Amino acid sequence: MTTPLSILLTGATGYIGGRLLPVLRDEGHDVRCLARDPAALRERAPPGTAIVAGDVTDRASLDAAMRGIHTAYYLVHAMESGGRFEERDRLAAETFAKAARDAGLARIIYLGGLGDGAEGLSAHLRSRHEVGEIFRRLAGTTQVLEFRASIVIGSGSASFEMIRALVERLPVMVTPRWVGVLAQPIAIDDVLEYLVDALALPTGPHRIYEIGGRDRLSYRDIMREYARQRGLRRVMVPVPVLTPRLSSLWLALVTPLYARVGRALVESLRHPTVVRDDAALRDFSIRPRGVAEAIRQAIADEARDRRNRLIDARSIHVDATPERAIRAIRRIGGKNGWYYGNWLWQLRGWLDRLVGGVGMGRGRRDPEELAVGETLDCWRVEVCDPNRVSLRAEMKLPGTAWLEFEVVPEAAGSTIRQTATFDPLGVGGLVYWYASWPLHQLVFAGMLRGIARAART
Repeated sequence: MTTPLSILLTGATGYIGGRLLPVLRDEGHDVRCLARDPAALRERAPPGTAIVAGDVTDRASLDAAMRGIHTAYYLVHAMESGGRFEERDRLAAETFAKAARDAGLARIIYLGGLGDGAEGLSAHLRSRHEVGEIFRRLAGTTQVLEFRASIVIGSGSASFEMIRALVERLPVMVTPRWVGVLAQPIAIDDVLEYLVDALALPTGPHRIYEIGGRDRLSYRDIMREYARQRGLRRVMVPVPVLTPRLSSLWLALVTPLYARVGRALVESLRHPTVVRDDAALRDFSIRPRGVAEAIRQAIADEARDRRNRLIDARSIHVDATPERAIRAIRRIGGKNGWYYGNWLWQLRGWLDRLVGGVGMGRGRRDPEELAVGETLDCWRVEVCDPNRVSLRAEMKLPGTAWLEFEVVPEAAGSTIRQTATFDPLGVGGLVYWYASWPLHQLVFAGMLRGIARAART
C-alpha cells in the first residue's frame, strides 16, 4: 500500500475514473473528485468521497479544487461531445496544466492512447498524444506521468462493448479492413493497478509508459476469442471497401452503443496500437494478463453488472447557455410537441393504445416545468436536475426504455447529450429494437436538432 496522499480525480463519472475511485479510497487516499454534476456523481461515489463542482476548462474551479492536492489524475476527453473535440481537448489540457503548475502539484497522472505518431495518427489518437505534450510543456515542475494504452478489456469499456455486441448479435459478420490491425489489449484491472502504483514512483522528470497486455493480436482474433469463450460459432467475411466512415455507419447500425464515440474512434482502429517501449515492465512489478483471461473476467463482470442494455446516444454543441438548453428540454412533450415528427409520436401512441398501453394522451401538468414523478405523455419523469432530465417509458414494450438528456457547460455554449436506452426482454425485445432502429435514427436525430434550435432562440 502506498502512503496516503491527497488526490484530485477528474473523470470519475467515466469508465476508467469510475473504476479507479473505489480503489483509491480502499488504498486509504484522500480523494477529491471534480465533477460538472456533483449530484450525479454523489449517487455512485463511495460514502465520504469529497466532490466539488467544476470543469477542466474553468480555471477558477480548478484553482479551488487543487488546493492542498498532491497528485491529480486526468481521465477526461472531449471525444463524446463530437465536432470540435480536438480544440476542446487542447483548451482543457492547457488550463489544467497551468492550474497544476501554479498550485504546486507534485504530479499529474494521465491516461492516453498507444500509436506511433510517425504513422499519421487519427484525430482521436493525435489529440490524446497532444494532451500529454501540452502537460509536459506547461506543467513546470509538476511531474507528468503519461500512460498510453491500447483497447481496454472490461465490462463497460466502449471498445469491449463494441466487440461483445458484434459477436453476440451477428452470426455472420461482414468485417472492414481494420479487423486485421494489430492491438495489444489490456485488462481493466491491470490498467487500474498501473494507475495506482504510479503514486509510489519517485518524483522527477516527466515519463511516458506504454502499457499493454501479454498478447499482440488482431481485432479479428479478439472477437474469435470472445466467441470461443461464449460458445458461439461466428463467420467473418472481410470487405476491403468499408472505409472508416462506412465502418462507423455499419457499427452504429449493428451496435447503437457505438454511437457514443462515433467516427473518431473508428478511424483510430486502423492504426496498430502495440507496445514498443518496455519501460513499464522495467519500472513496475506488474505483469499484465493475456487476452483470454481479460475477456474471461470481463464476461464474469458483465454477467454481474447486467450490461446488456441497447443504447442510442448522440450529442450536439449549441451556442446557448446551459440554462437555455435545459429550459428547451424541459418543455418537451404535451401540447409543446417533441420538436420533430410529432405525427410519428402520435402514431406510436395510437399503436400503444391498441395493445392496452397508455398512449400519448396524458400530456403534461405544466407547459414549462417538470417535476420528478409526473407523467409526460407516455413517459414518467425519473430525474429532473438543473442539467439533467431522465424519462422512463410507460408504454407497452418487450423490455424497459429510458430517454435521458444532459446539458454539459462548455467554454462557448453547451453540449446537449441525448441517450435512449432499452433493456430488452428476450428475443422479442431485440426484434423490437432493431425493427424500430430506422425510425430512431430519424426521430431522435431530428428531436435533438429541434432542441438545439429551441435553445438558441
